[in-house]
Amino acid sequence: MVVLKGIPSVLSPDLLYVLAKMGHGDELVLADANFPASSVCACGPKEIRADGLKIPQLLEAILKLLPLDTYVPCPAAVMDLVDTDKQKGLSVPVWEIYSNLLSQAGSKSPLEKVERFAFYERAKKSYAVVATGETALYGNLILKKGVIPAESLE
Repeated sequence: MVVLKGIPSVLSPDLLYVLAKMGHGDELVLADANFPASSVCACGPKEIRADGLKIPQLLEAILKLLPLDTYVPCPAAVMDLVDTDKQKGLSVPVWEIYSNLLSQAGSKSPLEKVERFAFYERAKKSYAVVATGETALYGNLILKKGVIPAESLE
């Protein structure tokens, strides 16, 4: 638990360190419980454990500290449904929760939907992967870090 004023307690010291070290355009993956986080991280990204935490809870806390990239059409991406799940009409209610939290943080962009295997490849190039306890199907989310204008830092 982080015991600092203004820092949400769900953000571990390891996650805070990663958020601070990320630069403009770096990506952070919030991975659901089924995502192969350790395998993906064997290729390079840092692995951060947030077992037992749900992604909306983490996302809300992260968005208090992490600016989203305003120079790209979609600073947040989810893993798109595979064809068989699309044919079944599978709904993903957690996406609406993500969209609402992103909107509250000032993002006006829709969630980008990334094909499953393209999502894995993008995750391998991310700065870090946060392995969570999220159980929602298709709960994975990628965030692209933006910049903080100098006048906001003074």
